[in-house]
Amino acid sequence: MNITLCIATYRRTERLGELLDDLLRQERPPDEVVVVDNDACGSARGVVERWRDAGTPFPVRYDIQAIKNISLTRNRTVQLATGAWIAFIDDDERAPASWLKTLEAAARTCNADGVLGPVLPDVPGDAPAWIRSGHFYDWARMPTGAVVPTNKLRFGNVLLNGALLRTTPDPFDPAFGLTGGEDGDLLGRLVQCGARIVWCDEAVVHEPIEASRLSLRWLLLRALRGGQDFARHRLNGRFGGINTLDRATLLLVALGQSAVAVMLAVLFWPRGRHRSAYWLLKASANLGKISMLFGWHYREYSTHIS
Repeated sequence: MNITLCIATYRRTERLGELLDDLLRQERPPDEVVVVDNDACGSARGVVERWRDAGTPFPVRYDIQAIKNISLTRNRTVQLATGAWIAFIDDDERAPASWLKTLEAAARTCNADGVLGPVLPDVPGDAPAWIRSGHFYDWARMPTGAVVPTNKLRFGNVLLNGALLRTTPDPFDPAFGLTGGEDGDLLGRLVQCGARIVWCDEAVVHEPIEASRLSLRWLLLRALRGGQDFARHRLNGRFGGINTLDRATLLLVALGQSAVAVMLAVLFWPRGRHRSAYWLLKASANLGKISMLFGWHYREYSTHIS
């Protein structure tokens, strides 16, 4: 398998440098690395060039995609990739030495079109106790070889057959470029077209949680976006057909669940802030679904909310 590893990056030069160093230690190195910078100033160029000039056992491509849009940036990585298979990892993640080898082995063993693996959060030891107790950054996990449910599809740690991504010039929908959700949208479309995407629980990467994310506000906004992503994919038919009755049901269920979640957040407050926060996040996710039905988007990758 010829594998291109794609990285979309935006102003995380230190984290990107650490990730690039991880790639040199892979037991199964990528055949090519593509880094596309979404910073018009090219802040990642120096990191990539220093790393490349130090000598790498594989070619490294660097480009800038100046328009602030995660979908356009990911699309550019695919355009530059030459491998028959394409792996994606986020610029703030860390890859153990066995990572890419394990993904490749799972694709072969499971005869899969794509493989997803877990992203394990590394919460700093000085994080608030309620955050450490809440496990708010954890992904859902499943047995190796299991087909990933449509509502659990996401990027951050994935290997895909490149032919699936090259059927269209723009596999990632630019309409998701500032809101996020472009990964679930793409993978959902691939599954609808017959792609078989499985889980590999051993292909672990790690995500150091930044200090800016150690707050209830950040968690609530991420939950809100998660609810919007779900509703958006549902309305776009990613989970099957939808009609007027389905839309009304989605609205009523979300209203009811958000109200119940708020009440439970109050009731669970005496048992610990992390328990109360859990239900507040459920309420926020359902408010995200409701807001999506009324056409409001939280633009996480923009400089403002509109």
